[in-house]
Amino acid sequence: MGESGAQAVVRDGERSAWPESEATQVLTGDLPVIGSGRWAPAGRHATHIRHRIRSAATAVSLRIGAAVAEEQEYGHGFVLIPVVLALGSLAWLALPETVGTAKLAALLCVFGISAVLCRGDLRNWRPLLIAPALFTAGMLLAAAETARRDTVILDTPVTTTVRGTVLSRDPDDRGRWRYLVRIQETSGPRLRRAPERATLLARSRHEAFPVGATIEGKARLSPPSGPALPGLNDFAFGAYFKGVGAVGYFYGAPRAPVDAGAVTDRSQASLPAKAAAYLALVREAIGNRIRTAISGDTGAIAAALVTGEERAISREAVEMLRAAGLSHVLAISGLNMVLAAGTFLIGARTLLSFVPGLAERYSVKKIAAVGALLMVFFYILISGGAVSALRSWIMISIMLVALFFDRVSISLRNVALAALVILAWTPSAAAGPGFQMSFAATLALVAGYSRWRDHRRKDRETPRNRGGAGVVSGLAIGTVATSVIGGLATAVYAAAHFNRLPGYGLAANVLTTPLISVLIMPFALFAMLLMPFGLEYYPLVVMGQGLDWMLTVARYVASLDGEWTTGRMGDVQFFLIAFGGILLCVLRTRLALVGAGLIALGASAIALEPRKERPSIAISEDAQLVGLVAADAIATNRSRPPEFIFSQWQRALAIAAHKAPVDLAAEPDTAAGTAAFLTSARAGVFAWCAGRSREGWTVAVIEKAESLSFLCGRVDLVVVASRRPSAGCPPGGSLVISTETLRRTGAVEIHAEQEQPGAAPRMRVVSSFSSTERPWQRHRRYDWRTGSFISQGSPP
Repeated sequence: MGESGAQAVVRDGERSAWPESEATQVLTGDLPVIGSGRWAPAGRHATHIRHRIRSAATAVSLRIGAAVAEEQEYGHGFVLIPVVLALGSLAWLALPETVGTAKLAALLCVFGISAVLCRGDLRNWRPLLIAPALFTAGMLLAAAETARRDTVILDTPVTTTVRGTVLSRDPDDRGRWRYLVRIQETSGPRLRRAPERATLLARSRHEAFPVGATIEGKARLSPPSGPALPGLNDFAFGAYFKGVGAVGYFYGAPRAPVDAGAVTDRSQASLPAKAAAYLALVREAIGNRIRTAISGDTGAIAAALVTGEERAISREAVEMLRAAGLSHVLAISGLNMVLAAGTFLIGARTLLSFVPGLAERYSVKKIAAVGALLMVFFYILISGGAVSALRSWIMISIMLVALFFDRVSISLRNVALAALVILAWTPSAAAGPGFQMSFAATLALVAGYSRWRDHRRKDRETPRNRGGAGVVSGLAIGTVATSVIGGLATAVYAAAHFNRLPGYGLAANVLTTPLISVLIMPFALFAMLLMPFGLEYYPLVVMGQGLDWMLTVARYVASLDGEWTTGRMGDVQFFLIAFGGILLCVLRTRLALVGAGLIALGASAIALEPRKERPSIAISEDAQLVGLVAADAIATNRSRPPEFIFSQWQRALAIAAHKAPVDLAAEPDTAAGTAAFLTSARAGVFAWCAGRSREGWTVAVIEKAESLSFLCGRVDLVVVASRRPSAGCPPGGSLVISTETLRRTGAVEIHAEQEQPGAAPRMRVVSSFSSTERPWQRHRRYDWRTGSFISQGSPP
């Protein structure tokens, strides 16, 4: 008998010797006590399963490690550095309160030193410490830029006399002039906390003041507007980082100061100020010459492609291009600058090759690259320095410099370098749609080009005779592929920031890309090269013809009415799709499937998640516009609501229809008549000053605070559109929202919240700002009467 058989006999004997009750307890209990016999196969099977799971986990870990090592060989860790920096900047900018730079610097030192100390066996843990160090560095960069800007934003609308220096001027589509003014002083009244710079529109006809001149006039100043609804774009945020503290308009035409001593002595200006003034004059002169040769919107668009100034384009043309998915053409982006630089590079190289003996002794490609480098530098100087133009200039400069060293000019590393330069100086740009869409499109196109280049290298040994038809088909496929990749890469950003997508944008881009590549941008370059000699007219005529054809395409595509209003997108879904797209473009191994999975997860969350409940009531931040939101329309208290605010409501809530207030045959003139009217107010529409929401709440909008005492208890919500201080209703009365309240909270939404089944819903107010502690929000807490800031917790 073997050893195993002996053990079985002994254990069987021991089991038979147990009392019956104990044996029954073992057999029917919860503990698998017996290690052999009929329980042994189950134990061995469980052990086998655990062994297979451990083996599979080890294999997956090894494959992931190999993929990570391969990605490191590609150098893609460097490409992710600006991504983490941007996430850190966005996190700091989104915080409700400011985190001090000292705390961030200390945290950066902790992560940085820990990453440096990871050596030997701990080396593999270094990326887990580098990532938070970069994230903290992004927060520190955002904090440094915020402190550097330190823009003073006007606290409340005011009418005052402004005197200042013209920093720049731009005409609009009606021939009016918009001035960027550095304010020297204010009077009647004198502002205690005057903004340093303001954008002022002069609506009266006058001879335009040159850049550097001193102007004076009575003006209406207002702070930059906040979000139209919670979660939408805060224009005060962008104005803060542009250094603009107020917007407004002149009453009448501005004038030169009467006293000669007020005239600015330009000889005392700093060198950067003189250079900026000179470039503004050059930019304006170029735009005027282009608009002189090409009239109408065509000329305005042509000038925008060269100088970056879009204000002269009519609103109808801008909306038409946006509906057709061609609004990106107006921005000086990578396509425009690449076409200009490529045309110059090819043209200069071709001309230099005709010089006898030059191509044999020198590299004409590198000489042409020097000329192209100078050309794009001049282009960025006259373009105004938008984010898309800066990104394009940095990338193209890196590409041209790479030609000097015979290196690959188009790579993801160059995209990362351009992003690093912009984030190092202006990390706040990461929050804007221009930065996000520009780099998303460039990243996707460069990644697609890299994969196509690798595929072409593999097939290079296979002989092919493409012929003329093959070249044409290749160009057609390249055009379609470029449009598809760029459109897909920017779709999530367009939906998140603008709440709409062009349904036929792909078709419009496919049709207009050849026009931009062959007629518009090359002849724009020819016109700029010939402009110093006064010979720009004929190239501009050709450019104008290409733009006319482009506008014809845009007009037809926009008439198809294929724009898709997406409504507001959740932050989590947006992050999943955006970050997944970045990983899908950057990674080259099977790890890229992680990006594809994140995209699928985000898209599934959007598709499966029920549409967010629309608010019942929406109120603008100035209390002038109140909307009753229904499933199919928004009823407002104004027959013609402000287009700027109401169009954002329509896109964010995905509701296009508008219900104007109903005119009454006779307004009630007695207290009893008013009370009866309020009781019988119709649902889903405003009549006189009152309306009823879909939940049955009665809403009254008043402009005189004296009427508040009568309405308390008779209506559910009172919106006081008066700047005079007003007292609230007693507890248990009506909810009162005044302009003082909205000044602190921004625009608000009111949702219905069901506390108990069958009970009447209560009002839940959602404000645009949970805190006003950030520098671009602090002006909302300033009290001009006392000249001090009200504490965060004080009642409005």
